[in-house]
Amino acid sequence: QVQLVESGGGLVQPGGSLRLSCAASGSILSIYAMGWYRQAPGKQRELVAAIVRGGSTNYADSVKGRFTISRDNAKNTVYLQMNSLKPEDTAVYYCKVNPAGALGLGGYWGQGTQVTVSS
Repeated sequence: QVQLVESGGGLVQPGGSLRLSCAASGSILSIYAMGWYRQAPGKQRELVAAIVRGGSTNYADSVKGRFTISRDNAKNTVYLQMNSLKPEDTAVYYCKVNPAGALGLGGYWGQGTQVTVSS
């Protein structure tokens, strides 16, 4: 079993920055894929960014150039640095990890952290 603890959400003004963290613990030796999803009210959950063990990343078009995903394999932790935040980035952000494969094939979810971008 894997437990995920997220932190770093909050209220920020447009143009501001936030950094999300997600630490995984439990019966894991290593994690193949780690990533962040978000879900805004009335919308489907969407992939924001993902990173695999070798370091390759992919981003939603809406966040390219503004968000950066990174990971610390020694700590089983994934980060999402969010810059130039816009009101449309407002959502609950969920961490997901899959020790054995791609995020779309399964894995574990965090509890979610609220990000609100508003003046």
